[in-house]
Amino acid sequence: MVVLSVFLSLVFLILATIHLSWAIGSTWGLESALPSDTAGEKVFTPSASMTLLVALGLLICAFMYFINPEPGNPKNWIFEWGRLIIPILFFFRAIGDFKYVGLTKKIKETRFAQMDTKYFTPICLAISLMGFLIRFF
Repeated sequence: MVVLSVFLSLVFLILATIHLSWAIGSTWGLESALPSDTAGEKVFTPSASMTLLVALGLLICAFMYFINPEPGNPKNWIFEWGRLIIPILFFFRAIGDFKYVGLTKKIKETRFAQMDTKYFTPICLAISLMGFLIRFF
């Protein structure tokens, strides 16, 4: 499980780096990363501070899997709960919002929807599966 934890930490670090680059003004990949309606209008445009907050959250996720607290450590409960909440959040992201995002999306013709089907949702499912494996085994 140590290898899986380190791998998951690296995935979160990569995702955090991408979000950090968007927060400081990069537009690389941004067009495909934001949901849009059938007319091509973005459903939402996150602010730089919101994107920075997501990057921070992803860094915390990386930390939660990179650090392996010793049994009996009084702060171990933070990791126990964190390692349960993270895969649950990514599982719900993979399920989606029943319109634009995830397995339940209705709008499937946009660039984001294609990327979501091909990459984003499978990555969220993989993160969720790995997180549950680490937490329960």
